[in-house]
Amino acid sequence: MNIYTLNAPQSSDEETQESSADASLLRTVPRNVVQSIRAFRVTDLQSEAMRLGQHFLYAHCAEATTRQQVLAAIAESFHVPKHVGKNYDALSECLTSMFHKASDQPGFLVVLEQLPNTPKFDKEARENLLDVFRDAADYWSEKKVAFRVFFSFQ
Repeated sequence: MNIYTLNAPQSSDEETQESSADASLLRTVPRNVVQSIRAFRVTDLQSEAMRLGQHFLYAHCAEATTRQQVLAAIAESFHVPKHVGKNYDALSECLTSMFHKASDQPGFLVVLEQLPNTPKFDKEARENLLDVFRDAADYWSEKKVAFRVFFSFQ
């Protein structure tokens, strides 16, 4: 399985690396969270993931208008098997046990940019998608692995 990641040196004590950084971009962000991207820039988040030796997963969903298109965009962007883009359960399985079985994980920084606001991907659909990522954050929290998700809407 391919996980899109930026290669960076990994420390033996990642939590210490995160907390001891002088001007860490994520110093006020919990290790396991799903939140609006707000003032963060994608390039800064990517650089921070690299500095921390974590996987950086990015999906730009502006062209999607339906749940299926959003899931397909995520699967394609994350370089995971196509079946992951079929439903929320497959995405959940991928974000948790599939990644966990692949190898020890250094942490994840995920960006979901421009989630649509359309009749076929309404507020309920967006919340259902974000719930999948919240559940993944909880899963990785139990394993003491950082899993931060930042999202934006159109």
